[in-house]
Amino acid sequence: MKGLSEKISPLEHHISFNKLLKQYDEMAQSEDSFLASKARYILDAQAPFPELRNGFTDIAILEKRKDVIQIILQDLFSSVLTANEIKTASSPYTDIIFNSSRRFEEILAAAGPNYLPRIRNQEEEVTYMMACVVILNFYYGFNLDFKRPFFYDIPDAKGVMRHYRILYNADFMEIIPNGKPLEITQEDVDMLLENIDNVDLWKTKIPPNSFISKGFVISNMFDVTAEHSISEIKSSLIIKDKSGGNFIKGVEETFKSLFGLPNMRIGFSVYNSKEEQFERVSANGIDSFILQKKQVEICNEALCKSSYSKLIEQNHYFVISDVDKHYKASNGMAPYNCLYDQKIKSALLAPIAKEGQLLGVLELVSDRANDFNSVNAKKLDDVIPYIVSAVLRSLEEEGNLIDAVIQNECTSVHPSVYWKFKEEAKRFIKEDHEGLQPSFQEIVFDEVYPLYGQVDIQNSSQERNIAIQRDLMIQLSEIKEIMTEVWQKYNLPIYEELIFRVNNHLEEIREVLHTNSEQAIFDFVQEEINPVFAHIKKSDSYIQNLLLSYEAKIDQGTGSYYDHRKNYDQSVMLVNKKLASVIDSKQEEAQKMYPHYFERYKTDGVEHNMYIGDSITGARAFDLLYLNNLRLWQLQVICEMENKHYYLKSKLQVPLNVTSLILVYNGSLSIRFRMDEKRFDVDGTYNARYEIIKKRIDKSFIKGTNERLTQAGKIAIVYSQKKDEQEYLRYIRFLKSKGYFSGKVEIVELEGLQGVSGLKAIRASILYKSNIEKDRTYTYEDLMLELNK
Repeated sequence: MKGLSEKISPLEHHISFNKLLKQYDEMAQSEDSFLASKARYILDAQAPFPELRNGFTDIAILEKRKDVIQIILQDLFSSVLTANEIKTASSPYTDIIFNSSRRFEEILAAAGPNYLPRIRNQEEEVTYMMACVVILNFYYGFNLDFKRPFFYDIPDAKGVMRHYRILYNADFMEIIPNGKPLEITQEDVDMLLENIDNVDLWKTKIPPNSFISKGFVISNMFDVTAEHSISEIKSSLIIKDKSGGNFIKGVEETFKSLFGLPNMRIGFSVYNSKEEQFERVSANGIDSFILQKKQVEICNEALCKSSYSKLIEQNHYFVISDVDKHYKASNGMAPYNCLYDQKIKSALLAPIAKEGQLLGVLELVSDRANDFNSVNAKKLDDVIPYIVSAVLRSLEEEGNLIDAVIQNECTSVHPSVYWKFKEEAKRFIKEDHEGLQPSFQEIVFDEVYPLYGQVDIQNSSQERNIAIQRDLMIQLSEIKEIMTEVWQKYNLPIYEELIFRVNNHLEEIREVLHTNSEQAIFDFVQEEINPVFAHIKKSDSYIQNLLLSYEAKIDQGTGSYYDHRKNYDQSVMLVNKKLASVIDSKQEEAQKMYPHYFERYKTDGVEHNMYIGDSITGARAFDLLYLNNLRLWQLQVICEMENKHYYLKSKLQVPLNVTSLILVYNGSLSIRFRMDEKRFDVDGTYNARYEIIKKRIDKSFIKGTNERLTQAGKIAIVYSQKKDEQEYLRYIRFLKSKGYFSGKVEIVELEGLQGVSGLKAIRASILYKSNIEKDRTYTYEDLMLELNK
C-alpha cells in the first residue's frame, strides 16, 4: 500500500471530500428542487464509502473509488470546459493527481507513455517550511506570506519543453492537530523567521506529522511557455555580462524556445550614428549576417531603401520571410545578397533603439523560408527593452574600456575631442583582440583657430620672495637671540663665530633675497645650527625652554619658518580657486554655443587655451562666426574673473593684484597630441611662433619705455593685424554698454621679442562693479543687434 506522506512534513496528508460534501449537505435542504435533487444524488453515491468523507491515506482507494470521486467532483470539472481548461484535483504539495480535465490528459499523453509530471523546485526543506507557514496561518492565526509560484515543465509532442504555472484553490482543505499541538508565541515566530535556513529549528517548533491536512486542492494551470522564455531572456540580459561584451551569449537557446525554431541563429551589428555605418561587435562569438565577413559597412550600402527606412528612420522590424524570393526580385540587392550567400532562407532584423536613437540591429536568421514573418516578429516586443538595456550596458562597458585605453595612453581628454580619441582607441582594441601589437597613433587636428588668455598674479615672484625674506629674517633673528644667550653663558669662541655668520646672513637678505640665499640659509641651519641646539638642549634646562619655543614655530613640512609664506601660498591658492571656478562654469555655456577644445591650468594665476574649428567638431559645420563669438565670450569671462578677484582681494591675507592678457592669433594652425608629453601642442615649425609669443608676451614692455604691458585693472589684448584691432575695439564698446569696461582704451606698440616683432596691444580699463549681469553671457548676435540699433 502506497501512502500519501512519503516526504518528511509537519502535515500528514489525508485525502477527504468532507468540506465539499458539507456544501452538498446544505444544498440537499435547498428549496430549489433541482439543486436539492442533484445534491442528494451525489451524497447517495458517496454514502456507502465513509472513508471519502472521513479521509484516507491509502492512495489505492483513489483508483478503487474512481467513479464515485468523479461524481463528487462533477461540478468542479465542467464537461463543457474540459477540452480547454488545464485542471486537476490532487493532494497539496504532491504529484498525486486523481482527477483531471481532458486538456491536461492530452498534454500528458503528448509527453509520452507513463509520463509523470513533477512540480519544479520542490526542495524538501523549503516544502517543510511552507507547510509550517500554512499551519501558522490557518491554525495558529498568524499572517505570514510565503507564496511562491509553482510550475510543471512538460515536453510537447515535438520535444519542446512547455511550462505551466499552477494556481492552487485550497477551499476544500482543513488543518487539524494530530494530538495536542505545541504552543506557538509571537517570539517563536520571530525566531523562526530569523532562521529561515535552519529547518531543524522549524521541526522543533512544529514537529513532523504534528498536524493533519484533510481534503484536496484544485490546481488550475496556464501555459506560460512564452512568458517563461521571455523571463529567461530578461534574466540573462539583466545579469551583468562577464563574457567580454557578448550579451547574446546565453540567450540564443531561449530564443529558439520562444520562436520554436531549433535551427535559428542570432547576430548583432552596432550602429555608428556619426559615420552612419554598421560595425561588427568587437567581442568574440557575435556574428553579423548583414555584414557577413566585413568589419564595417555604410548603411546605405548594407541595406536597400526599404530596409533602411524601416530600421534606421522608423525603428521598425524588417522581416524577410523568403530570402530567395526577394533576392531574385531585387536582382541581388543588399541586404538579400549577403543573406543569400550565407544560405539563409528567412530573417528578422530588429532595430535596437533608445528614445529614437538607433544603437544596433538584432539579426535573427533561419535556414527555412517563412520561419520568420510579421506575425511571430511580435514576440520580440516584450524582450526588446531588455535587449536595449543589455546593448546600452555593453556599449558602456566598451566605453569604459575605450576610456581605460585613452587614460593609459593619453591621460584625460577634453570632451570636444574625445570622439577622435575614441576612434583611435577602438582601432587599438580591435587590433589587440586580433592578437596584434597595436600602438596608439598621434592625434592631429588641422585648420583650427587658437585662443589664449590668462589672469596672472601681478609680481608673483616678488611677492613670494618678500614672504620668504620675512620668514628667514624672523628665523635668523630668533637663532641669533638664542645663540647670544648660549655664548654669554658658556663663552666659547665657536658660538661667537656662529653668531657672526648668522649676522652675515641677516645682512645679506635685509635688502633683497638673492636666488641662492634661501637654500644657503636652510643648509646653514640644518647642518650647523641644529646640531648645536640638539647638544645644548641635553645639558641646559634654561636654554632648552628657549629652544622648545623656537622649535614650536618651525613648520614640520618645510623644516623652517612658514608664516608669511603660508599666508602667501594660501592667498594664491584661493585666488586660483575662485578664478578657475568662474571660467569652468562659463565653459559649460560656451560648449553649448559651439564645441571647442579647452584646457585650463593653474600657475600663479589661471591660464587657458582654446582651439576651435571644423576638424575638432567633426560633423558640425564651422563658420568664422563661431570664432568671433568665442572671442567675445573670452573677453567677457576675463572681465568677470577680474571682478571676482576684485571682491576677493580684501579677504586675502596677502592683498595680491592680478593682471589679464589675451593673445589674438590671426589665422589657423594645426595641433598634435604629443604621446610622450600627454598634451596638445602646435604642429609645425611655422606654427611654433604662436607658442613662442605665448611664453614671452606677458613679460613684454611698451615700445621705447620701461613700462610693462600688463597692468592691474586693465585687460591687455595683443594682436598683429589691423582687422583684429577693429574687431576687439568693437567688442569693448559693446561690453562697455553692458558695464564691463570704463571706456578708457589705449593702443600701444610693443618692444620686439626674440624672433617676434610688430605686435600691438589694446589696453582697456575694467569697470569693477556689483551689478554686472553675471548669469548673462553675451553672444556675437547680441553684439550685432546692438550695433544695428
